[in-house]
Amino acid sequence: MSGAMLTVMLVLFAASIPVAVAIGIAAVVGIAGYTNFPLIVAAQQLFVGIDRFPLAAIPFFILAGNLMEVGGISRRLVDFAKSIVGRIQGGLPATCVLTCMIFAAISGSSVATTFAIGAIMIPALVRAGYPVAFAAALQATAAELGVVIPPSIPMILYGVSTQTSIPEMFIAGFGPGVLIAIALVGTVLVWCRIKGWGKRDGEGRLPFLTATRQAGWALFMPVVVLGGIYGGITTPTEASVVAVIYALIVGLFIHREIGLRDLYPIFRKSVISSAVIMFIIACAALFSWLLNRQGVPDMAAAWLVETFDSASWYLLAVNLFLFVVGMFVETSASIIVLAPILAEAASRLGVDSVHFGTVMVVNLAMGMITPPFGVNLFAAAQVAGTSIDRMMRYLPVFIGVIFACLMVITYVPWISLALPTLVFR
Repeated sequence: MSGAMLTVMLVLFAASIPVAVAIGIAAVVGIAGYTNFPLIVAAQQLFVGIDRFPLAAIPFFILAGNLMEVGGISRRLVDFAKSIVGRIQGGLPATCVLTCMIFAAISGSSVATTFAIGAIMIPALVRAGYPVAFAAALQATAAELGVVIPPSIPMILYGVSTQTSIPEMFIAGFGPGVLIAIALVGTVLVWCRIKGWGKRDGEGRLPFLTATRQAGWALFMPVVVLGGIYGGITTPTEASVVAVIYALIVGLFIHREIGLRDLYPIFRKSVISSAVIMFIIACAALFSWLLNRQGVPDMAAAWLVETFDSASWYLLAVNLFLFVVGMFVETSASIIVLAPILAEAASRLGVDSVHFGTVMVVNLAMGMITPPFGVNLFAAAQVAGTSIDRMMRYLPVFIGVIFACLMVITYVPWISLALPTLVFR
C-alpha cells in the first residue's frame, strides 16, 4: 500500500497538482484500494490531524504578522536596524538581514517576513543603486530566518509530529538563527566591498536613540511573546493570541496606522493563509496515519539505523535527502510526513530530538529559496517586480552560505542545545 501511495503522490507532483491535494488523493487511493475502511475514515482523520491545541498557534501568529505589516511595525524595525549598521558600506543589505532577524522573533512565517520587510527594503536597496535581482534574492534568503528564529510555525509542526517540547524547540532556534544572520551580514559586507556597492548607505539614517524610541513598541513585542513562553506564563498557543492583541493595540491606538476598514482585508488574508497551511497539515496527517498503520516509520527507522551505523553519516545523508525534498515539497507537509520517521531513526542513533528538529527546520527552510517551488522566491519576485531567472545570478552564493551554516549547526550540537539545556534541563 505505501508504495502505491508514494507512486500516486509523485505522479501528481509531476503533474503540478497542488501539494495538499496530491497528498490527500494518494491517501484516499490507499484507503480505497488497500484497506477495508470506509472512505468516511478519511474525513475523520483529516479532522483528527488538525484537532491539536498547539496548531491553533499557527493562524494567530499569521494574523499577528499581517497586523504588524500594516501597522507600521516593520517600517520602524527597518529604521532601528539601519541606525545600527546603516552607516557602513553595505549597511543597507545588512539592515535587511538584521530587520528580518528581529521581525522573525514576532511573525513565525518566512513569507510574512518577505512581504512585510521586502516591501520596504527592496525599493530602498534599488534606490541606493543595488541591482533589483540582488535585492530580491537577499530578501528571500534573509526572510528564511522567519522560520528559524522563534516563534516558528515549522517548529510547532515538528513538536506536534514528534512529541518534542515546543518551548525547547523555540529557544533552540536562537543559536542557529543568529549564526545564519551573522553569516549573511558578513557575506553582503564583503560582496559590497568587492562590487563597490553601498558607499552612500548611511544617508537618511536616524540617530540610534531616535530610532530606538520610535521602534520601542515593536522591539518590546518579542519580549512579551517569548518572555511569556519561557517564563512559564503562557503556552506557545496562548502567546500567539497575546501577539495578536498586542499588534492590534499598537496598530490601532499607539501607531494609529490601522483603521477599522483595514481589519477586514487583514483578517481575510490571514484566514486564507491559515486555511492553506491547515489543509496541508490535515492531508499530510491522513497520509502519515496510513503509513503508521503499515508500520512504515518503524521499518524505515530500522533500515536507516542499519544502513548508517553512525550519527555523523546519518545526519549527512538526511541533510542531502531533505535538501532535495525541500526543492519540491512544501515545508509543512515535509515535516509532518517525514519528521516521525527521521526523528525516530535519529533518536536510535543518539541524536537529541531538539537538535535534530533544528537541523530539519533549517534544512527545509532552504527549500523556500531554491527553485522550482521556493515560496520566498515567488514572494520576493512579486514584491520586486522581477523574475526568479534574474535572481538566480545571486542565489547560489546565498544558498551556499545557508548550507555552510547548516553543516555547522548539524555537527556542533551545542549551537542548538546550549540555551535549552540552560533554561529547561
